[in-house]
Amino acid sequence: MTLNELAAKIGAEVRGNGELQVTGLATLANAGPQQVGFLANEKYKSHLSSTQAAAVIIHPQHDDPVTLSNALLSENPYLAYAYAAQAFDDAPKATIGIDASANVAANAVIGNNVSIGPFAVISERAEIRDGAIIGAHCFVGEDAVIGAHTRLWQGVNIYHKVRIGEHCTVHSGAVIGADGFGWASDRGKWVKIPQLGRVVIGNHVEIGANTTIDRGALDDTVISDNCIIDNLVMIAHNVNIGEGTAIAGQTGIAGSASIGKHCMIGGATGINGHIKIADGVQIHGMTMVTKSLEKGVYASSLPVVDQTTWAKSGARVRQLPELFMRVRAIEKKLENPEG
Repeated sequence: MTLNELAAKIGAEVRGNGELQVTGLATLANAGPQQVGFLANEKYKSHLSSTQAAAVIIHPQHDDPVTLSNALLSENPYLAYAYAAQAFDDAPKATIGIDASANVAANAVIGNNVSIGPFAVISERAEIRDGAIIGAHCFVGEDAVIGAHTRLWQGVNIYHKVRIGEHCTVHSGAVIGADGFGWASDRGKWVKIPQLGRVVIGNHVEIGANTTIDRGALDDTVISDNCIIDNLVMIAHNVNIGEGTAIAGQTGIAGSASIGKHCMIGGATGINGHIKIADGVQIHGMTMVTKSLEKGVYASSLPVVDQTTWAKSGARVRQLPELFMRVRAIEKKLENPEG
């Protein structure tokens, strides 16, 4: 497409030759003469002088006609890059129809313009709504609902009674609706508690590869609209996640935790069960959350240090109980010198 056409798609202003043809996107360091680069991080600004890109998506404050003959000016270059990536998206397009090898129950409800790939299984009374795409080797359980224009990539497992909204994406290996970790102890013997709730997912939700979301014990596990969940995230039974929240990879959320709207949770975070996280909370990666949080920014992990420093710190930590008792003794003497 031309730069003018691309600019119209991403909401940018063209400076230079708007009729120049471009074929894709690349980093500033690796872009060729028919590709578009972008600058969204100041530390890559030095690449502007050497890039071979046909044009660069850039904030107006960084625009330099001497360095760049063509530019796409945007107040939010990273957002403009996101829209440009959508314009050049080359993900495979699904073929409408049901593959001959798919197993679709006679009483399943299949909408218009649906794609069901090879060896997929659509179980009794499941509903696949208009424009949905079910990839190869997917399993959709009894009474499950897949919303309009939602895509399940290959190898996704959707258990019974799960409901997924419209325009969602679920990546390969995800398992939605497996049993929550519910057990009772009978004198050393574990007795399973059947999980009677569902998983209910809103609209415009993206769920990463190999992520697992457990069904509720009695009430439902709920993922609200516009959430984005990375790969390898574990969400336990009866968790409730508010609208627009983002969760990075390898995070684990224990049962019945409630997470507010528009939160940002860094990778490898652990969140305890039965706690409440307020709207707008930001949690740094590898944080251990053991109590409810009000709005704010939180972190608890220790940054990396050299091994010698870490060993010394560990030794000091082991001395803390003794040090605490010594300080208490000194405080008592200061409070009562005569004693």
